Amino acid sequence: MLYAKIFLLLEKQNPFYEQQNIFHKYRLDFELGKEYYDFSFYLFNEATTQLPYILSALHMMLTQNGLGKDRKTYKNFNIYINDNNCLQNGDIKIPKNFVKTFQIDKICPDVKLKFITPLRMKKDNRFIRNDKIELKDLVNSIYQRQMKLLNKEYRKFPYEINGEIIDKKLKYKELTRHSNRQKTTMNLGGIMGSIEIKNLNEESFNVLKLGELIGLGKSTVFGLGKIKVDKK
Repeated sequence: MLYAKIFLLLEKQNPFYEQQNIFHKYRLDFELGKEYYDFSFYLFNEATTQLPYILSALHMMLTQNGLGKDRKTYKNFNIYINDNNCLQNGDIKIPKNFVKTFQIDKICPDVKLKFITPLRMKKDNRFIRNDKIELKDLVNSIYQRQMKLLNKEYRKFPYEINGEIIDKKLKYKELTRHSNRQKTTMNLGGIMGSIEIKNLNEESFNVLKLGELIGLGKSTVFGLGKIKVDKK
C-alpha cells in the first residue's frame, strides 16, 4: 500500500474532493475537540500523483478563500509532507521521495483498539449504535476498504479471524456536518471508545494496523473511522 501524508490546515474544498460516485483514495485525519486547526490528509496509491494540485489548492484556500462561514484567512501556518516542512518563505517545496510504503515492524497478539473519531458501520443494514460489534466486523471492513484502494473486486478475507474481545468501553457520539454544496446537515455520528483484544493471529493484527492508515467504516474521507492500535 503506497501513501503520502500531509499535515495541514484544511477545509474540504477542491475539485479533487468533489468528485462523486467514485471510491475516493484519500482521507482526512484529525481528532475531535481541538481548539485550533490541525489536520492530516492521506493520499493512497495513484492519488499520490495529485499532491502538487492538492497543496496548491490548500495554500490558496488558507491564504485567499479562507475557512469557515467567516472565511477567515491565515498567514502563519505550516504544511508538512510526512515529517518534512514543505512551506519555505511562502513557497511550497515538494520533496523528491514523498511516497511511503505501508509496513509492519512487529506483531502483537494483545492490543487495545481505540476509536478516535466516530465509527459509522452498518450491521444487518443498520448503523451500529451500541457495543454489538465483533472482531470480524472490524477486520472485514478494513479489508474491503483495502481491496477498493487496490482496485480489486469484493472478496472474502482469505484467513481465519482469531482473537478474543475481553472488554468494551464504547458509546455513541452524535456528530453533524453542514454541507454547503447540498445545503443540508449531514449526520456523522458513530461509535467511540475502546476495545481490548487478546490472542490475535498475525493476519488479523496486520489488518487492524492497516486500519490505522486507511480507516474503516463509512465516511472515512471526512475523517471518521480513525483508529489506534496500542500494544499491551
